[in-house]
Amino acid sequence: MLAESRSRILCVDHDEKSRDLLSTLMRFSGIEVEAVATATQALSLIQKEYFDLYVLDTRLPDLDGFELCRRLRDGNPRAPILIFSSAADEIDRKRGIEAGANAYAIKPNVDELFGSIAQFVLYAEREAA
Repeated sequence: MLAESRSRILCVDHDEKSRDLLSTLMRFSGIEVEAVATATQALSLIQKEYFDLYVLDTRLPDLDGFELCRRLRDGNPRAPILIFSSAADEIDRKRGIEAGANAYAIKPNVDELFGSIAQFVLYAEREAA
């Protein structure tokens, strides 16, 4: 797991069980996390709070994760965005990267997700030092 971190992550996933699992794993890893179910909630939250990293599902009830990724990227061109989705086709991965995601991990492979998170957290901490 990750060492104690100052990073804040916003996790956006429509599935309550996935949100709870990811939140628990992140907190256990020493990461501060907020988790919401919709793109609308995410966009509202980022108006009030700062996040170092975003983890997005592609299947959201109000706006797909690809469009949310584009909007987040427009608002913060440097913040890492990771897509964590069960959409496993190569076309989905390509759409995610084209939308501005830095990485695309396939559910339920949390090892791949946490590997990417660890890289971005370490990079952010080095930049802040």
